[in-house]
Amino acid sequence: MPKVAKKRAAAQAMVDRTRKYTLQEACALVKQAASAKFDETVDIAVRLGVNPRHADQMVRGAVVMPAGTGQSVRVLVFAKGEKAKEAEAAGADFVGEADLVNKIQEGFMDFDRVIATPDMMGLVGKLGRILGPRGLMPNPKVGTVTVDVKTAVSEAKAGKVEYRVEKAGIVHARIGKASFKEDALAKNAEALIQALIRAKPSTAKGVYLRSITLSSTMGPGVRIDPVHLSDKGEEG
Repeated sequence: MPKVAKKRAAAQAMVDRTRKYTLQEACALVKQAASAKFDETVDIAVRLGVNPRHADQMVRGAVVMPAGTGQSVRVLVFAKGEKAKEAEAAGADFVGEADLVNKIQEGFMDFDRVIATPDMMGLVGKLGRILGPRGLMPNPKVGTVTVDVKTAVSEAKAGKVEYRVEKAGIVHARIGKASFKEDALAKNAEALIQALIRAKPSTAKGVYLRSITLSSTMGPGVRIDPVHLSDKGEEG
């Protein structure tokens, strides 16, 4: 058996597929099972009891990870005048107006987050077909269309993660790296889960947190017991 296959088999053997772990136990297991030579990304998948095909059951928002994500985020801001200066002072990597629109239309995509002031959205709208499919279109619901560009840029740099429920009712998000301490991963995971609980649609019925799984890039999925993470006890 090749060395890589042996490592994966050993990682799979660490996890009891029939068991649901506590958040702390899952974070410890994910770290132990991360056997790649690079610092693996740790992701969380939360299956919600919603039907995203109904507009009133769409769950979307953003949350700042308390321990960051371990990823360097390149922020592009559409702003002018004083707001452009604020964005630059806050650490934005690219700031501009029509010049940036043209640059993106010509193929420039070296950025991870797009923020815009409200007065720029008429201009940014031209990029809908480019930014939309990549999940980069500024949106007031996640705080990327705002007059407070200083805070928006600072939060993006600090590890603000956007989340959106997919068609299957699952939310995927990055919560850190395998090199993070267990407590850091747990704090980030709980921050996201509590944000999802707060965003629960009033029309969602029955069990809301259906399942939670933690995994690293190359590691096995570790199931978490949602009961311990629901502040309303709906899973009981």
